[in-house]
Amino acid sequence: MMRCFIGVAEKKAWPVCSLLRAGTLVIAVSSVDLRGAETDRSEAPDKSDYTLFNPTPRPLMREMNTDRPDKTESPFTVDAGHFQIEADILNYAYDRYNPAHTDTHVEIVRIAPMNLKVGLCNDVDLQLMLDTYESVRTHDLTTGMVQRNRGFGNLLIRTKWNAWGNDGGASAFAVMPYVKLPTNQDNLGNDSVEGGAIFPFAIELTAGWSMGLMTQLDLVHDASGNGYHPETLNSVTFGHDIIGNLAGYAEFFSSVSTESGSDWVGTIDVGLTYGLTKDIQLDGGLNIGVTRAADDINPFIGLSWRF
Repeated sequence: MMRCFIGVAEKKAWPVCSLLRAGTLVIAVSSVDLRGAETDRSEAPDKSDYTLFNPTPRPLMREMNTDRPDKTESPFTVDAGHFQIEADILNYAYDRYNPAHTDTHVEIVRIAPMNLKVGLCNDVDLQLMLDTYESVRTHDLTTGMVQRNRGFGNLLIRTKWNAWGNDGGASAFAVMPYVKLPTNQDNLGNDSVEGGAIFPFAIELTAGWSMGLMTQLDLVHDASGNGYHPETLNSVTFGHDIIGNLAGYAEFFSSVSTESGSDWVGTIDVGLTYGLTKDIQLDGGLNIGVTRAADDINPFIGLSWRF
């Protein structure tokens, strides 16, 4: 979820962070200023020396930013040496109008899927995404058969490098390479290693509005098992404070696959966030499918905690 921008800090290389930056798709050129009015760097504290083993002091930490509850990832990283847990408490999805036009209903319940983050340095964090428990119930109304699949899902390992805007400016951009490991149980995945890269961008608009844009490029295993194909995800989200610590967002999300016979996925998403403290945020939302390949409805509630 996009939040406001604060101050600007110079960045120096820490060996581990330098290696991670080198492994990302470096497409941002720092000499191109997309941030509008330039912030006076002389007024900002230098946070470049802080690392996993030399945490950023509390007074210098930026406002808490999360990659949830919307699907558009945030370009902001967790402060060096600090941890953040972002999790659904409960996530439910229901799908009836499928691309095959069969009389099949699918219900999915996810309990506490989470994203575990740690700040490695001021502009790089590491993330582990766990599907802790997933239950899929498929009911074929034509035959009356019900199939249930339950268990642990896949593991995603991601890293986020903030190219600019982490600590100030009117916009921010990041690069997020990831790999998916097939750790699923009971046929809850395709048992294949997959990967890709995510490119989130955020910008402040007028009248207190903020906008986030995301493009994601994936390499996904074919359903036939014969190879891999690319998929592209795109989203745009708009956020605004409502009252006090309560904020809301509206989002459009799209996923397009190049695999033969696939259908594109489109959803319209709305939700709320509420900051209990500077380090704890509650959220809830509703994702509504606008294409047959998308889940018809997907309500959820979640929690984020930084320490």
